[in-house]
Amino acid sequence: MPQKRKQLNWTLPPEIEARLGESSYGRQRVIAEADHILIILHMPPVSGTMEREPALFLRKPDGSFLANGYDNGGHKLRELLARYRTYWEECDKAYDTAVNAEELLLLLEKLAPLNRSSTNLRDTLQAARDAAKQDRFLIEMRDESYDISRAFDLLTSDAKLKLDYRIAKNSEEQAAQAQQMTSAQHRLNVLAAITFPIMAVATVLGMNLRHGFENQSPLYFMVVLVSGVVIGMFVKRWVAR
Repeated sequence: MPQKRKQLNWTLPPEIEARLGESSYGRQRVIAEADHILIILHMPPVSGTMEREPALFLRKPDGSFLANGYDNGGHKLRELLARYRTYWEECDKAYDTAVNAEELLLLLEKLAPLNRSSTNLRDTLQAARDAAKQDRFLIEMRDESYDISRAFDLLTSDAKLKLDYRIAKNSEEQAAQAQQMTSAQHRLNVLAAITFPIMAVATVLGMNLRHGFENQSPLYFMVVLVSGVVIGMFVKRWVAR
């Protein structure tokens, strides 16, 4: 059987009860009926889980606030916004100390649900302010939620830019290393092209075969050496081309 939503220590107008589901309180939103305003918010989400803990606030016709069925709702709403701000400060410190792509990715995984939830928090408090236009407390909470939402949005954008920079920098370093390896391989090929003919001639002349040069003047050796170098230069030009 589906789990029923938690019943709190208050009595809601039937018009509000009729707009609530049986299993949960649903997304962050405002329900304004019969001069009551039910503000459905969420606690800061934890990455890796789909569950969201609701934080419910009821503004009564006399302007007083209840939180999850109890008095002192205004103080509880301030505490909720302060908790979002604490999470932002933790993420901001993690951003300052992140030194590699893995740390930035973990930070973005944590920021994504917080950024989304803070945006919905801002929109919900804006809707609550529209439902009670003269409530100065709701105006103050709306303005603070805007600051929190903007802070999360900017931090998320900065983290994405920093991650993109890290990826681009690593790609450039890998491309430079590949270029250096290609250049080294090319130099090795050129060196082999020059020395291969000389080594081939030296190998032939160094074999224990009678070829007629054993008792000749050293001048013949120089001729053979120069010939090998010339052939090597031709091979080098062919390799370089």
